[in-house]
Amino acid sequence: MSLADRQYLQIVEDVLAKGYFDQNRTGVPTYKLPHQIMQFDLEKEFPILTTKFVAFKTAVKELLWIWQLQSNDVRVLQEMGCHIWDEWMLEDGTIGKAYGYQIKKYRQVDKLIETLKTNPQDRRMIVNLWNIEDLPEMALQPCAFLTLWDVTDGRLNCMLVQRSGDIGLGVPFNMTQYAVLVHLIAQVTDLRPGLFTHVINNAHIYENHVEALKLQLSRREEALPAPKLIINPEIKDFYKFTPDDIKLDDYKHLGKIEMEVAV
Repeated sequence: MSLADRQYLQIVEDVLAKGYFDQNRTGVPTYKLPHQIMQFDLEKEFPILTTKFVAFKTAVKELLWIWQLQSNDVRVLQEMGCHIWDEWMLEDGTIGKAYGYQIKKYRQVDKLIETLKTNPQDRRMIVNLWNIEDLPEMALQPCAFLTLWDVTDGRLNCMLVQRSGDIGLGVPFNMTQYAVLVHLIAQVTDLRPGLFTHVINNAHIYENHVEALKLQLSRREEALPAPKLIINPEIKDFYKFTPDDIKLDDYKHLGKIEMEVAV
């Protein structure tokens, strides 16, 4: 069984068994537990679920849209064949001043990469998408909003802080996306990928996802080994990566499990 399945399914089990049931802004009630944590050593294993299919290419495209293209234009994502932000698209075709907009506004990726290259022991390497003054102008305030970066013994470590985690749909994407991001940043800064720690403040399961996640839990004993992440080794500029440069080798899974997104 992959470590991703083991840690993720434990959180699913805990939320279903001990979660606090209540309403929220979407109108679909949830079971929630605070302060759930997963941690992966990226030199040893790439974290993606095998107990259900995770759309890896779609996850990578969304990651590049936010972190590399630094875009808030949903139409750009649609041109990439990705429609996961369609429900939040505003009349101007954007998601407002959210996600990629904040990275571009403060040149956060450039500053991070430069610091990793010139002062890797800096303790202030932070990318923060939670800009209070712009929150009212965001179609959706960022869920995965904060990353803290560290270099120890030539390894690049990253902590992702997520204010809100939809365990059924969002978290499987996020855990895989940010693991990819660590690998990409490590490659362009001549570091090795290290620890990826995923902290979820409000880990929740929507009521209409419960049966689907119980099905996934029933697959626990059938979970498969993790695949290997393959990145084009020729790319040394973060802005030159394409989705075709980022692939999984031998990704085996137990099939799709359908769930409806809560907007």
